[in-house]
Amino acid sequence: MTTQLSLPAPGRSLRARAKRRPFTHHNRLAAAVVLVNVASIPIADPSSMVLANFALAVLIRQQYVINLLFWLATRVPTHWPLRIRWTMGKVYHFGGLHVGASICATAWFPFTAPSLALTWVILALLLAMIVLALPVLRARQHNWFERAHRFGGWSVLVLFALHAAATASTASLWVLAVVTFSVLLPWLRLRRVPVRIDRPSRHVALVRFGYGVTPFAGSSTAVSRNPLLEWHSFANVPTPGQPGFRLTISRAGDWTGALIDDVPPYLWVKGIPTAGVGNIDKLFRKVVWVATGSGIGPCLPHLLSAETPSLLVWSTRHPRQTYGDALVDEILAVQPDAVIWDTDAAGKPDLLALTYQAYLQSGAEAVICISNKSTTWHIVEELELRGIPAFGAIWDS
Repeated sequence: MTTQLSLPAPGRSLRARAKRRPFTHHNRLAAAVVLVNVASIPIADPSSMVLANFALAVLIRQQYVINLLFWLATRVPTHWPLRIRWTMGKVYHFGGLHVGASICATAWFPFTAPSLALTWVILALLLAMIVLALPVLRARQHNWFERAHRFGGWSVLVLFALHAAATASTASLWVLAVVTFSVLLPWLRLRRVPVRIDRPSRHVALVRFGYGVTPFAGSSTAVSRNPLLEWHSFANVPTPGQPGFRLTISRAGDWTGALIDDVPPYLWVKGIPTAGVGNIDKLFRKVVWVATGSGIGPCLPHLLSAETPSLLVWSTRHPRQTYGDALVDEILAVQPDAVIWDTDAAGKPDLLALTYQAYLQSGAEAVICISNKSTTWHIVEELELRGIPAFGAIWDS
């Protein structure tokens, strides 16, 4: 495929400009929650608002709720207008509800029972969790962010129960019971399972699971070597007609590097396979999958299942040397027209131009990008500014 086609100029309308950050659907949802809370100030009871926001913040992150949201969004048939399907495809921005509700619950909390010392202890924990969740701190201190949310969240649940008992709030106790069960549910499915790990290179580990679970394409699984301290989610790669699944893990930090260098015989898993951004491909008649490096992992189950016609654009260094002949041949068997760009041999491509060319020539309706944060945001934003439905992870969890 040549790359002679030039990109059109980005749109200048108000609708087009609203595609740029910070006007993402994630931020719009967060703002909507805040506006509802602000509008409720004259008439709302602070305790009720804390309960409503706290429940929303927790439940919207529950795995069964996430799967339900994706299921509902992808019920839209492909003959419906593209703009409706485009909007439904943004379902993965649901984290904006979590952010907005968390901030509002914290803001309301000092007004529930300001005379109680317990109120201020809970408020301090909530503020600490919010500060550590700020994008800059979360990126630099992810382990602190994760542990603060886990242990701080558990502590807040216990303290909330004591606070509700102190204020004689039966409604609070019932809501807390539901929220606690929601938090506990994934841990009830915690298990230590055997794995088989192949290392086609020092950069990649192909982790194979065969413990009786075959997840759906477009889902992810959280794995850990120490379940109380650190969890990492990766896209599941089931092979049609075969039990079990694979994870494609590349060297991208201390945890992944240690996994590749020191192959464990077992890993911990919890919860259930959870829908991710790639699951929205079924909203479209044809999509272009854009991946860099190990981003091929989340694309692979969709390519193998071929439920939605697609074309792959994959930019990576030495694909066969890095990922092995077997994986590359598996991809080419289902994607003979795939654009596989070897960055060692051909240099770094203009991925945006390459994607635009693939989109036009394939007749696709949408683009799904699986890459690092800067590349994903660049591809998605630039295409959407030109009126092309584009989707990619937003790193909000």
